[in-house]
Amino acid sequence: MRSWLPRAASPTAFAPRAKTGGPPPRETRRGSRARSGPPPAGSYSLAVKRRLVVAAAALALATPALAALPQVHARAYLVEDGQTGQVLARYHERARVPIASLTKLMTVLLTVERTKPSDVVTVAPGAASVGESSIELRPGERLTVRELLEGALIQSANDAADALAYYVGRGSEARFVAMMNTRARQLGLRDTHYARPDGLDAPGHVSSARDVTKLARLLMRHALVRSIVRRQSATIAGGRVLHTWNDLLATFPGVFGVKTGHTSAAGWNEVASLDRRGVFVYGTILGSPDRTTRNADLSALLRWALSRYRRIPVLRAGHVYAKVEVGYGQAPVDLVPARGLIRPVRIDQPLLERVVAMAAVALPVLRGERLGEIRVYQGPRLVARQPLVAGRTVKRPGALGRAAFYGGRTLHHMWGWLP
Repeated sequence: MRSWLPRAASPTAFAPRAKTGGPPPRETRRGSRARSGPPPAGSYSLAVKRRLVVAAAALALATPALAALPQVHARAYLVEDGQTGQVLARYHERARVPIASLTKLMTVLLTVERTKPSDVVTVAPGAASVGESSIELRPGERLTVRELLEGALIQSANDAADALAYYVGRGSEARFVAMMNTRARQLGLRDTHYARPDGLDAPGHVSSARDVTKLARLLMRHALVRSIVRRQSATIAGGRVLHTWNDLLATFPGVFGVKTGHTSAAGWNEVASLDRRGVFVYGTILGSPDRTTRNADLSALLRWALSRYRRIPVLRAGHVYAKVEVGYGQAPVDLVPARGLIRPVRIDQPLLERVVAMAAVALPVLRGERLGEIRVYQGPRLVARQPLVAGRTVKRPGALGRAAFYGGRTLHHMWGWLP
């Protein structure tokens, strides 16, 4: 196997020319190429001619007219790319407002960080007596952490959230609330302050669309949480049947979480996660006037976000992305991707490519042999990565062939007989 990547090559941005005009800056790095005999190994080249191809692709991406943002009736909202965290749309995303049961995201985060799903929790009297949304827990009843997480996330049960708070807080809800605020500071949730673990209205209990989205993104890294929030129903201890408040799980294809919330002070809230054909988006809406408006506005924001992406061939099978010198008077070998790739990309951002490929290799070269690599980026996101392989086989000349080549080179250098 060839060692084709002993050092990194500089990234090359393939984008439309700047408005000031003139050719794009030349960023090609070429190693010395052999004029006789086998070429030196370990030198690298970035193919210049690909610059125009990718620039044209970037221009094509920017061509479609971008849809206007929908009108939203809410205190705040935020829509962001779920892979990069780049903000797609925002409105008062730093406003500090009540968030109702979106509070339970932090309660769940502390629980999954500090317990096991199989741990058994004895329901504290203070948890069993909490009002509003409930799964009717009884003091002294024993449930697993997983069952209480399902109650808190699927049915948004306040008693389930408080039972977890007493358990993780070692019998003290106040201690758990202090832990919530400490964790918020550690995560950089600067707009957030908690007063309760369940989200019921309380003085000073606030957060923002930005903080809620950031917390949801972090929480969804946990496989257990992802497996729970995508469910519309579940059955737990005592034959309790849980039903979700997240209407979008049933009405918006691709939505697989995360949490809803409602109180009189907070209005109707939701943070949703969407994954459709490789497009991953988070949408948070706070302070909608009613459930129907929340669902309609958040759906409109998610549809708008999807319109910002398109699936295109980011790597084309058979397309030449670089060439490799092989010496002995042979034509350079084309380097092509191992296979073509189609990926969803944003239509309002150019693509950038990074190619690392050998400028010269020793023979023989086999068709399909890996001699480089190509990566395609959009912003900070790695869109595609593929080996670059030889497009044809080139055998090493035999003894007579090598002798003829060296003889011809010698005559050329001595008398200039050969071109």
